[in-house]
Amino acid sequence: MSTAFFFAVAAFFEIAGCFAFWAVVRNGASALWLAPGALSLVAFGAVLTQVDAAAAGRAFAAYGGVYVAASLVWLWAVEGFRPDRWDLMGGAVCLAGAAIVVFGPRG
Repeated sequence: MSTAFFFAVAAFFEIAGCFAFWAVVRNGASALWLAPGALSLVAFGAVLTQVDAAAAGRAFAAYGGVYVAASLVWLWAVEGFRPDRWDLMGGAVCLAGAAIVVFGPRG
């Protein structure tokens, strides 16, 4: 499978897991949300290890850009807030940075 696929799946699990904790702490949701949130974060870690990269730090750095962009999609799709132009520009910069990390020539 491709790096992009694993990054996208990892982002979903990380954001969903973190959102479960956010919902409990900040929005007063039931503490029962913490269990699936924790499982989602475990799944995130497991999926991220499937990325084809020679070094964990490089995979994590590239994933960071994907995480930012995916968070903006979550903002819109789940939370109902449309990202503004600054959000979109920031997400694009982060994705560009991730692409540089992933595709940059190495000697």
